[in-house]
Amino acid sequence: MTVSSRNIDQVIAILKQEMSDLPDPSVTLVGKKWQDPFLVLISCILSLRTKDATTLSAAERLFQVATTPERMVKLQPHTIEQLIYPVGFYRTKARTILGVCRDILEKFNGEVPHTLEILLTMKGVGRKTANLVLTEGFGLLGVCVDTHVHRISNRLGYVHTKTPHETEMALREKLPVRYWLDYNALLVTWGQNICKPISPFCSRCGVRGYCARRGVGRQHR
Repeated sequence: MTVSSRNIDQVIAILKQEMSDLPDPSVTLVGKKWQDPFLVLISCILSLRTKDATTLSAAERLFQVATTPERMVKLQPHTIEQLIYPVGFYRTKARTILGVCRDILEKFNGEVPHTLEILLTMKGVGRKTANLVLTEGFGLLGVCVDTHVHRISNRLGYVHTKTPHETEMALREKLPVRYWLDYNALLVTWGQNICKPISPFCSRCGVRGYCARRGVGRQHR
């Protein structure tokens, strides 16, 4: 069997029920705790190629010192590096954060842009980050595709794509709009806990009866 437009409602409902006791992804937690698009944007930058626990602790340390672009640009790069270590590429991310803050202050009157097109003009902001800022920071529609969303959407058989960009475009066409805000957090959490990249826990999966298991080789029983 495979996940299709006819049974996506059942699949989403099962996943939400199955994950009710699992922790949200780090950026989702930042959005819920601070409800600030700027802090969501910064946490997105920190999260790239970094585990959630590391991202969240680094974000909390940084936000204890600065929670606005005005305060952030007053920090020295090495100060930000020390605060966010050991996130991946922490030196590069410190410079990216400062550059983004300068853009916000100089080009956008101190406010984080709330359209995908404008967010993408900022250096260091790609489609994943931009979409996540829209959904988690502003509560606006977006389709955020990271490695988990790309992998699981294809594994389920819901889309047949080769790149995250292709997956985003396919989901924009196929996924009901009512799921756009939650889809990323849902699949990220599932991917971190059950539908892992290698050896997924198919025996524990509540949607295994719908899943095409595309690309699944070895699996945990």
